[in-house]
Amino acid sequence: MKIRKLEPHLINQIAAGEVIERPASAVKELVENSLDAKATAISIQLREGGRSLIAITDNGIGMGPEDLELAVERHATSKLPSSDLFNIQTLGFRGEALPSIGSVSRLHLTSRAQDSEDGWTLKVEGGEKKPLVPASQPQGTHIEVRDLFYATPARLKFLKTPQTELSHAVDLINRLAMSHPSVGFKLLSDQRVVFDYKAVPSLQERLSHIMGTDFSQNALPLDMTREEIHLKGFISLPTLNRANASQQYLFVNGRPVKDKLLHGAVRAAYQDFLASDRYPLLALFLDVPREDLDVNVHPAKTEVRFRNSGLIRGTLVSALKQTLAGASHKASSTISTQALNAFRPQPFHQPSLSASTQDSGLLRSARNDGIFRHCEAPQGPKQSSPINYLKEPLASPLESNETPLDTPPLGFAKAQVHGTYIVAQTNEALVIVDQHAAHERLVYERLKTEAGHVKRQPLLIPEIVEVSENSFHLLKEVRKDLADLGLVIDPFGEKAYLVREIPALLGEVNIQGLLQDLADEVDDLGNPLSLKERLAEILATCACHNSVRAGRKLTLEEMNALLRQMEQTPHSGQCNHGRPTYVELKLADMEKLFGRR
Repeated sequence: MKIRKLEPHLINQIAAGEVIERPASAVKELVENSLDAKATAISIQLREGGRSLIAITDNGIGMGPEDLELAVERHATSKLPSSDLFNIQTLGFRGEALPSIGSVSRLHLTSRAQDSEDGWTLKVEGGEKKPLVPASQPQGTHIEVRDLFYATPARLKFLKTPQTELSHAVDLINRLAMSHPSVGFKLLSDQRVVFDYKAVPSLQERLSHIMGTDFSQNALPLDMTREEIHLKGFISLPTLNRANASQQYLFVNGRPVKDKLLHGAVRAAYQDFLASDRYPLLALFLDVPREDLDVNVHPAKTEVRFRNSGLIRGTLVSALKQTLAGASHKASSTISTQALNAFRPQPFHQPSLSASTQDSGLLRSARNDGIFRHCEAPQGPKQSSPINYLKEPLASPLESNETPLDTPPLGFAKAQVHGTYIVAQTNEALVIVDQHAAHERLVYERLKTEAGHVKRQPLLIPEIVEVSENSFHLLKEVRKDLADLGLVIDPFGEKAYLVREIPALLGEVNIQGLLQDLADEVDDLGNPLSLKERLAEILATCACHNSVRAGRKLTLEEMNALLRQMEQTPHSGQCNHGRPTYVELKLADMEKLFGRR
């Protein structure tokens, strides 16, 4: 077959396949155009998840008839004042969205420029442009996309249900709304209002509307500048987490992106606080010099490339770790809410016993269950103690039932329940502490501090490990990082490494498998995170085995010492897997529970 030039309509359909994957992709391109047009109010209407209708109305600067004619031509744009693709100042710039959409749908554009009294309408159906006609239109632009993919029926069978397509559109609009809190966004689906975000002055207020009050009440503000890099946003306490990363929103220079480097940095920052299958909630906004960023990597502009990826990753990890350290012993308020919900009154069926028999029976049962166990030292020989990281109490234990005005954050211990939970009282709350989980965090942080540099175990006979050419070069880039973690490797030929030393904590390990896992992770995330996680997991195991066990009786002094140490130790509000170490029940909430308020 001879080489031939493709027809313009076929070129547009191919471009549509790259840019317009589904209705949500068209919504994204059109809303970004509205934002670039300086709109302060944008309304989006969908029908059948966007399959039969996508309508976008904005109050931006609008377009005149000449601009309308050019807007539907390929590679025509008003957003590149120069030929420098590394100086992108707008969300859209490729000049492909409108002609691509027009080639696979019935596209109607109506617009009026801000300096004009006349509006105009232009129609493009299946790639065929119709003549301009006058129209009544307020300042701004109204775009209708009807029957998406009608001109390419094969694409229709790949669309999901209307609800699924709607959910994709909602996610994309939410991301754009986060990065533009001063713009109002309204979404209707089949005449039903999905959301109506009013313009707000602060990012936190917009995030509260989108991510919910649980996030806004348990989010830590973050703001860091390093060289010319600025990072801001909000991240959740580790105890507020999800089973997937759907609530992680990342932005670079105001552009919503999904970047494996950034997600890898988030995972690295939270590795001490969450299990590998749990994910924090966050919204992070990264600003870098435009010349250090390539946004022209993918037609849909969802991926970016950094000139100095190492600096970006280091800044992100450092900022997140510092912010988490500043939270001290704080835990998510959602834990308290869940606990209070569990205390909802249940119907009580009183047994037909005399009052005296009933009282004595209930009391006897409670004593047998250990519910009324007091805080005196256990009788007889004490149980063997773990490594003692409990210091002397910083405040004297209470000698009465009164709580002084200068109560510390976690209060003073009052009792131990079931040999596992410490009950403490503050001025305004009841605090219940899981003694094993809390002490495990204290020991873990102590072990990390004492460990300092990772101890290495020299191999009696260095092991030669052959790897692929790609893995060889990936590992070569991170040899110094691996050495800092106790893994010393030297190149041996062109596709092999001589492993001389391994971290002593690993014990017996499959070195061939370890190097391959590390190479895969460097390829995926840009850093050897799995080795750090393995070492952290070993330290966590050591901490678990050297912590106060559930079921061990504690004296009042020991309980108060544990509380004081929690207040002084970073991250003590959660164990190493993100579970809470304590629950705080506010007095006001308990009074409501019992009808006192």
